[in-house]
Amino acid sequence: MQSQYLLGIDGGGTHCRARLTDIQGKWLAECSAGPANIFTDYDEALGTALRLAEETLRKAALPAGALAHTVAVMGFAGANVASLRQRLRSWQPPFARYQAFSDVEIACIGAHRGAPGAVLIAGTGSQGVAWDGRAFHSIGGWGFALSDQGSGAQLGRSALRHALMAHEGLTPVTPFTQAVMAHFSHEAEKMLLWSQGAGPADWAAFSPQVFDYAARQDEAAVALVNNTAQEIAVLIRALAHRGQGRLSLMGGLAQPVTPWLPAAVRDKLTSAQGDALSGALQLAARCYREPHPAR
Repeated sequence: MQSQYLLGIDGGGTHCRARLTDIQGKWLAECSAGPANIFTDYDEALGTALRLAEETLRKAALPAGALAHTVAVMGFAGANVASLRQRLRSWQPPFARYQAFSDVEIACIGAHRGAPGAVLIAGTGSQGVAWDGRAFHSIGGWGFALSDQGSGAQLGRSALRHALMAHEGLTPVTPFTQAVMAHFSHEAEKMLLWSQGAGPADWAAFSPQVFDYAARQDEAAVALVNNTAQEIAVLIRALAHRGQGRLSLMGGLAQPVTPWLPAAVRDKLTSAQGDALSGALQLAARCYREPHPAR
């Protein structure tokens, strides 16, 4: 069956995005939906990806049967877990051909247009990967409880812990700690009850406030941001030697944290040349040319 379309899907922990082109790479349609993290909810993530694929075809005024003429590459948050990646290999979506990667891997391909390089994504969570032209080498990505250093979720949790300590007189009160406690009506119990149902994205929602107060030189916020910058610097240094001189910092924390990084670490960074969807589409084009490309 002759393939006519290429589909890239970036299934992140917060949003899932899809982009459709023809075989020559001409843009046809793009759309987005909610999260698609296969570690958090495997079945829901795959369902979201398929619904998004169908919606993208509709947006391009193509019939549902066009999926059978489409080569798809999907990058999922959570696909760095070997058991889940193995499970994905047994999935049989209705595409002409299909490959699965992690969301960080397709971001790395997009950032360096397929050339060897590395990326560190610092958003709600954090994970890094380097591509040497033949294989990926990853660090991090083991979730909020065990990993995600330098992430928005960890920064938010540190911010609330620090604010609570200040509230109890264990560390100096600052305008920042007061602002955080005001969110909970200055009641520790309200903070406790909120924390029982909070997920990584809920914790990460406090990170912009940390950067805002750090810019005002609030002592507590500055210390928190500096700590996050140091955690990110450790990850960047670990990736730098694998990236052959190309390393991009991506994700929601990339822009605000970059000025706080040590100068020697900032000097290692290069601008991304493309996004995760462009990486997925590049891999889809390779899959079209080579039905069984090396991974």
